[in-house]
Amino acid sequence: MPRRAVILAGGMGTRLRPYTVVLPKPLMPVGPYPILEVIVRQLAGYGFDRVTLAVNHQAEIIKAYFGGGEKWNLPIDYSLETQPLSTIAPLTLIDDLPDNFVLLNGDVLTELHLGDFYDRHVEGNRLFTIGCAARRSTIDYGLLELSDNGLLAGFQEKPKLEHWVSMGVYAVSRRILEFVPRGRKYGFDDLMRDMLACGRPVHVERFHGYWLDIGRPDDYMQAIDEFDQWKERLLPHG
Repeated sequence: MPRRAVILAGGMGTRLRPYTVVLPKPLMPVGPYPILEVIVRQLAGYGFDRVTLAVNHQAEIIKAYFGGGEKWNLPIDYSLETQPLSTIAPLTLIDDLPDNFVLLNGDVLTELHLGDFYDRHVEGNRLFTIGCAARRSTIDYGLLELSDNGLLAGFQEKPKLEHWVSMGVYAVSRRILEFVPRGRKYGFDDLMRDMLACGRPVHVERFHGYWLDIGRPDDYMQAIDEFDQWKERLLPHG
């Protein structure tokens, strides 16, 4: 079956400053490639037939780099935002969305097989599928547990907490557009709240392999340090 992907590549990359003062975040290099080229190469290798880049900030630089996708033998087109629309509302600007497609943030580094992820979504006739990964965070304070009478009941020094978080990788049915307003910001968080409030099912797939969101400087430096170690699994098709 034909496979289409939409990549969100219009953000300003404010968390990654000062790196993104000159380059848009999707063009930040990881190993020999910009992070967005890693994603495009993955999609080509996993059998996707077309990619739409949703662009805004520094769009002309991204267009100049990727062109029509000839270098990767993967047709690439563009959807231009004239105002920031967050993560879901940009889909309203794409008139020819297929019944199902993959939606990706443009700063995700993962070995998840995007073709298989898409196929499971379609075969399950799902509305929305979230790829999620475990993330460990440290609270940089001593955590106090208080009793009702104002006494200390327990104490943890800088505890580490593990959460399941969105990877910024989604498989989407076009039917979710019924929730999405036109002409204003509407993000992933808005859509999840609306779908939950209406009792509409949102599927979640846990992923235990390699994943990084390079939106923060420390994660970006980790991606640079680890790329050579992981490149054969990130780019299994060369």
